[in-house]
Amino acid sequence: MSRRLTLLVAATTSLVLLAFLMPLALLVRTVAADRAMSSATIAAESAAALVSTLDRPALALALDRAGTGQWPVTVFLPDGDVLGRPANRSPAVDLAARGGSITAQAPGGREVLVAVQGLPEGTAVVRAFVPDAALTRGVARAWLILAGLGVVLLGMSLAVARRMARSLIRPTHDLAAVSHRLAAGELDARARPEGPAEFREVSAALNHLAGRITELLAQEREAAADLSHRLRTPLTALRLEIEDLGDPDEAARVGATVDELERAVTQVIADARRPARATAPDACDASEVVAERVRFWTVLADDQDRRLTARVSPAPLPVALSRDDLSAGVDALLGNVFAHTPEGTAFTVCLEPRTGGGARLTISDEGPGFATSRPLERGASGSGSTGLGLDIARRAAEGSGGRLTIGRSEQGGALVVLDLGGP
Repeated sequence: MSRRLTLLVAATTSLVLLAFLMPLALLVRTVAADRAMSSATIAAESAAALVSTLDRPALALALDRAGTGQWPVTVFLPDGDVLGRPANRSPAVDLAARGGSITAQAPGGREVLVAVQGLPEGTAVVRAFVPDAALTRGVARAWLILAGLGVVLLGMSLAVARRMARSLIRPTHDLAAVSHRLAAGELDARARPEGPAEFREVSAALNHLAGRITELLAQEREAAADLSHRLRTPLTALRLEIEDLGDPDEAARVGATVDELERAVTQVIADARRPARATAPDACDASEVVAERVRFWTVLADDQDRRLTARVSPAPLPVALSRDDLSAGVDALLGNVFAHTPEGTAFTVCLEPRTGGGARLTISDEGPGFATSRPLERGASGSGSTGLGLDIARRAAEGSGGRLTIGRSEQGGALVVLDLGGP
């Protein structure tokens, strides 16, 4: 923007200078030529006065003295004699001899011709010659001065334009910096109202938006925390019901599930109250987390006669994601398999190293596939669910610098590939 403003001012100033200096330059040249011709005319008329008052010897002596002046003067007498500076008799001289004073173009300059009538022999003609160099004397110097003035004025206008551009650009840079800080989670960032009125209005609007975002996020966090906290009451009741189960193994299994659910609720409350400022991502071992979640879901898979094939790399696979976030993403994907495929549907979980660091988690099943053409759109579901499972996994992958892709498995079911970036 600064460059464009400077170019605009440069173009405008150049047009103004050209519109002003070009006529002035032409006027200077015209004035110089008129000055030279006026001076030569005066010299010719002075010599004409001598022709009518002096005899021939005195006139010749006077013209010889005048020949050392600025303009060479020649007198063409009626009898054909030539006095003063020698010169050829041109057709313009013959025209002036008929009784008129004229100015004519001659080789190398111009000649001023003045007719002297009333002589006994006839009409004499006085000629003053103005060279071309005299017609433009001082013009080049004046043009250089005008060009220098134009350059100085153009430079001053560019300096003023750059200063004004900086005064306009600085508020925009400040606004951009504040917006980037807000995007990074610094919700206390505010813009300083400065610059023109329009920029001050934008700054005030941005500050109002930042304040409103802070209020809305605070309300959302509190609502999520309150909702999650309310789940503790039914969890407590469920835990009391577990104590009445007669089978200890069944009670232990259900109790472990309740413990897992309680940890998830606690994590939701902690995340809801966590400041929105962006921080460096945590890291965990994807092999350990995925293996743990596979063991957790294996129990339910056995109950539903599902064949679970797990191929998890035994070597540590560090990824740039916290343990809780990775667990939530894996649970969301495996939960989709149980929720959207019939009992007895087989599925496969594969975790392997990813080229360039990180890990690749692949989950495929033999079910009917995705029930919607927009499975990755948040809230889009074709089977009555919330449509948030894939979105949770996608945000987990993108949080580590990876991505989530979907497709169709070799058996015709759903295929989900979760690429996780390394720390």
